Amino acid sequence: MIFNILTKADTNVKSFIVTGTSSGIGKAICEALIKKKIRVVGVNRNSTSGMFDSSYYKSYQIDLANVKTLHQDLENLLKENNQIRGLISCAGVGSFGSIENFSLKQIEQALKINLLSHIALTRYIVPVLKKLNSGDLIYIGSEAALEGSKHGSLYSAAKFGLRGFTQSIRAEVANKNIRVMIVNPGMVRTNFFNQLSFEPGFDAKNSIPIEDIVKVVINILEISQDAKVEEIRVIPKVKKVTKKTIDSG
Repeated sequence: MIFNILTKADTNVKSFIVTGTSSGIGKAICEALIKKKIRVVGVNRNSTSGMFDSSYYKSYQIDLANVKTLHQDLENLLKENNQIRGLISCAGVGSFGSIENFSLKQIEQALKINLLSHIALTRYIVPVLKKLNSGDLIYIGSEAALEGSKHGSLYSAAKFGLRGFTQSIRAEVANKNIRVMIVNPGMVRTNFFNQLSFEPGFDAKNSIPIEDIVKVVINILEISQDAKVEEIRVIPKVKKVTKKTIDSG
């Protein structure tokens, strides 16, 4: 199992790049990896230095949507962390509403965060993993990648794209012993919904416990290297959406 190898406390401990570690699913996954003494290289638009009081966490403030500075930022990250053995890509934002209500700038920004950021980071880490002939690429997608819904055109476009991207990358690296997986959750009760006009219903069965998504990711990493999981969909027992009023502050 991968964690039997990674838990050795020495300078050769392998690391995973994790995006979106400042909150939600990304933060919870980061906490679980640190607890297992796995080194995490956290990538966020905002600094997360000091968020995790652990020598197993290293923070990088990188805007994955800024193509002007991205090349140098990621080159520096990989140069400074030569034990990278995988990626857990969680970054994302909610963008919902009638398509005509989005400006072109809003559309561009949403696609950059929900799709381009995953593609860009993969472009830099794949050559590293190919040289090693080993590695894991895990992406947090969404059930919106499987079926479009009213007012979800922009979000679904990005998630459909991410799902297709993972399928293509999986075929591209198949002969390099690199596993590529996507987890498509339904509604998870996190701060993802803070600025949205809806949220999961109030009953616990209306949302997925964030701990369950973490368990899925950890289990994917822990299975034998002779096996692989390509795609998982996790949904609430009872799907229910509640409309809410956004606090403008």
